[in-house]
Amino acid sequence: MSRDVHDPDGVRLQKVLAGAGLGSRRACEELIARGRVQVDGEVVRELGVRVDPRSAVIHVDGMRVQLDTSLVTIALNKPAGVVSTMHDPQGRPSLAQFVADRPERLFHVGRLDAETEGLLLLTNDGELANRLAHPSHGVRKTYLATVEGRVRPAVGQRLREGVELEDGRVAVDAFRIVDQTPGSTMVEVVLHEGRNRVVRRMLDAVGHPVTRLLRTQVGPIRLGTLRPGSTRVLGREELGTLMAAVGM
Repeated sequence: MSRDVHDPDGVRLQKVLAGAGLGSRRACEELIARGRVQVDGEVVRELGVRVDPRSAVIHVDGMRVQLDTSLVTIALNKPAGVVSTMHDPQGRPSLAQFVADRPERLFHVGRLDAETEGLLLLTNDGELANRLAHPSHGVRKTYLATVEGRVRPAVGQRLREGVELEDGRVAVDAFRIVDQTPGSTMVEVVLHEGRNRVVRRMLDAVGHPVTRLLRTQVGPIRLGTLRPGSTRVLGREELGTLMAAVGM
């Protein structure tokens, strides 16, 4: 270690790792001995190192380990017709109904318009939420859109180059045609923009109004087989990759 990260009043590193679900203490000692563990940016190989789990930033194989067990991040498959707020003054269906059984005070990361379905993250981790929302981290979001008409390949090129909207120019990071019928096309759109209804507005601008929109991925987190209206708590590895994606 080039910098001493040992805290004599702390907890043994292998115990902290085991408590975070990295395996038995013996397995965690192996991780340390092999140089796979970093504390505050320093590789730790000594088994006697103690750390303060409340303040130490620990990575294993480059992936952040969440030590605070009071923090939770949840994936929700938001159904159509639900507004992205925890309480709606107009009495419309809101996100609170899907996490009513959770003891934590959760807030949503970003939003989906009422008719857009799919992946929405809820958390009580303020730092993670702020980083995910901040444009500087450029977290990519993936959508499946069903649009009117047959989409020609040239449309994808136009979207990659960028289109002018009323609030400025916007371009997709990736675009592909997934499926086509005589009257409609399913396309996949990837972008890191967070403007209101931006996917719908972009596709409308190129002549293909959206009839259904589903968000399938936020950064490294995938919707997968999660059913509409269902939630799941992100696992340790998922959460680690998400934190790493925003520089935590």
